[in-house]
Amino acid sequence: MTQSQALESTFVELIAREIGGKAAQVRAADALFGEGSTVPFVARYRKEATGGLGDEALETLAKRREYFLELARRRDAILESITQQGKLTADLESAILKAHRKQELEDLYLPFKPKRRTRAQMARERGLEPLADALLEGTRGGEDPARMAGAFINPEKGVAGPEEALAGARDILAERMAEKATHRARLRRIFQEDGLLTVRVLSGKEEEGKVYRDYFDHREPIGAVASHRLLAILRGEREGYLLSDLAIEDDAQVAYLEASWRIPLDTGCGEEVRKATADGYKRLLRPSVSNEVRSELREKAEAEAIHVFRANLEALLLQAPLGQVPVVGLDPGYRTGCKMAVVDRTGRVVATDVLYPTPPRAQEEEAARRLVAVVQDHEVHAVAVGNGTGGRETEAFARKALAAAGQSEVIVAIVPETGASVYSASAVARDELPDLDVSLRGAASIARRLQDPLAELVKIEPKSLGVGQYQHDVDQKALGHELDLAVETAVHHVGVELNTASGPLLRRVSGLSERLAKAVVQYRDENGPFDSRRKLLKVAGFGPKAFELSAGFLRLRDGAHPLDSTAVHPERYGVVEAMAKHLGSPLKSLVGSSEQVARLDFSTFVDEGKGLGRFTLEDIRQELEKPGRDPRPDFRAPQWRAEITTVADVSAGMVLEGRVSNVTNFGAFVDIGVKRDGLVHLSELSDRWVDDPRKVVQVGKIVKVRVLEVDRQRERISLSMKGPGASSGQGSKGKDPPRDRQPPAPKAPPKPATLADLQRRFERR
Repeated sequence: MTQSQALESTFVELIAREIGGKAAQVRAADALFGEGSTVPFVARYRKEATGGLGDEALETLAKRREYFLELARRRDAILESITQQGKLTADLESAILKAHRKQELEDLYLPFKPKRRTRAQMARERGLEPLADALLEGTRGGEDPARMAGAFINPEKGVAGPEEALAGARDILAERMAEKATHRARLRRIFQEDGLLTVRVLSGKEEEGKVYRDYFDHREPIGAVASHRLLAILRGEREGYLLSDLAIEDDAQVAYLEASWRIPLDTGCGEEVRKATADGYKRLLRPSVSNEVRSELREKAEAEAIHVFRANLEALLLQAPLGQVPVVGLDPGYRTGCKMAVVDRTGRVVATDVLYPTPPRAQEEEAARRLVAVVQDHEVHAVAVGNGTGGRETEAFARKALAAAGQSEVIVAIVPETGASVYSASAVARDELPDLDVSLRGAASIARRLQDPLAELVKIEPKSLGVGQYQHDVDQKALGHELDLAVETAVHHVGVELNTASGPLLRRVSGLSERLAKAVVQYRDENGPFDSRRKLLKVAGFGPKAFELSAGFLRLRDGAHPLDSTAVHPERYGVVEAMAKHLGSPLKSLVGSSEQVARLDFSTFVDEGKGLGRFTLEDIRQELEKPGRDPRPDFRAPQWRAEITTVADVSAGMVLEGRVSNVTNFGAFVDIGVKRDGLVHLSELSDRWVDDPRKVVQVGKIVKVRVLEVDRQRERISLSMKGPGASSGQGSKGKDPPRDRQPPAPKAPPKPATLADLQRRFERR
């Protein structure tokens, strides 16, 4: 039987219902994915083919497509295996062909699946299967099972007497019952709908495992178990403190299974069948299905945790950038000093130093002089201060030094330095900054994070960025895949500047492998900046398919063609040139001119044969009106109070501004500038009932919070966003209006700041 290479009609219909689309849309996307197209490319540049399916629907479609292709391949292998055994019946084949879930398929295959030598298998080898069949028949005739078993005694095969023969026959019946697909499906449903998760502490582990005390005597319906609770329980089990079980009414299940034989059980043979049923349930069916349900619960909990991590990562990557301006990065430190790196508007390191503005080697005046000097020499627009040890003190020093020098227009912002040390010691950092000390690389990364969080954070392993939930407890392969998708989603949402993008950023672009990304950087280094998208085809290994999939997401701010700086794909340059010709205007004057665009009747350019329909033309219209539009919000930082720098400074009732640093299923953590994030519990996120924190907040969002309680001993802060004073503030992902972000000219003076600008401090965790 041949393996499926494209989706079968049944699977197409299932996916269409799942995504709320039409079968034709699914078939079109299936064909495109089969040709090697990526989700971002199809979502942006093949809308006519898919009927405008969005990236979320397409991502779901791509995942389900892979699932069903794998299912079809497994189904074909199962059919071949059963056929070779000579056991494939028309009914069985029909049931297998109708299976749409892998678990359902495996249940049907289980009785025919080659397995290790079970008790039932050994009984069959001793010739006892006919006795098992005879017991079922004997229930109706009142036969004596011991007399029947006598005919199967064979000491040479290990059947010494009637009892050994009956025991083997019961093993065969027990396995038949346990492997019946309908029984497994029913019991699985009973567990899921009526089962309880029960948890207890292991004897003698009460004190040692007190961190899990909430689960020492815990019971809740299986269907209501929250992902974070289940993952905590599973972790407690792995660490040897807890023991959990799935509880159902076992007696009722055994009674049902006994009745399912549909034979009288009040006879001698019936009693043997009854014993086989109880044994098969306890020894085979219940443990097997219970483990499957536990595994499914774990997988769902892990999937939810991964979803949380992915959502947080996307929000983190899509935080507002300051823009392409010169920035000083300060990596605070006491004994070893404050490492300083200056980056120009492209992120290139142009100066480094080590300052000692704080004890124990306080040289504040000299440190201030050197900081002000680099700010003036390099026309710096902002100072980014890492939020590690000494961050608030270093921030205060920088503000004081700049104010004293008349440089108050320079923004001083605290930047989360999570993962900076990982980057500093990475191969990526060694390639980018080979001549820089590890500690100074961290300062450069901090500066670049302020310029453009997305461009810098893609260089760091996502699991090092501190926005996950039980990230070490989940399937690492699945986690890595989803986090890669998160990064790629953010990259394609914003676009990539071809002449300044790093290799790690380029490899996230549709159609570009790590090898191609390195080849692009190498070509750029050897031949100078690209002046045209088309020049990508000169890069070694960069073929037409890679160009098709990537070109639209790669931007050239000063490209030879006016559309190279836009999201218009090169395959559509011809139609835009025709539009300019229709207006009698130069193409360059059309790009970015709302007035010129308004004069166009886009319907006249429809050409379905060339894939030019309303979706594509609408995208072109929007891009012509606002070319190179950055979808991220304007830069804004929380306004922290200068007098509040530690947990000891915080008291109940205070209303503070902060930045959301992490979102979990049970609430959100908010950085209020005291080195310890406060927790806004799910119940305190809104005056209205909230079932998902992400409906209210995202990582990076600036919020006003009210302090409920401070536990100074454990340094825990409970916060609320409910009631007077507290509010959700301005969003950091899709809430603030985006701006068209163009870098200032290299010699332009810094933009004068308002009083509010001077009070801002940027993203500290």
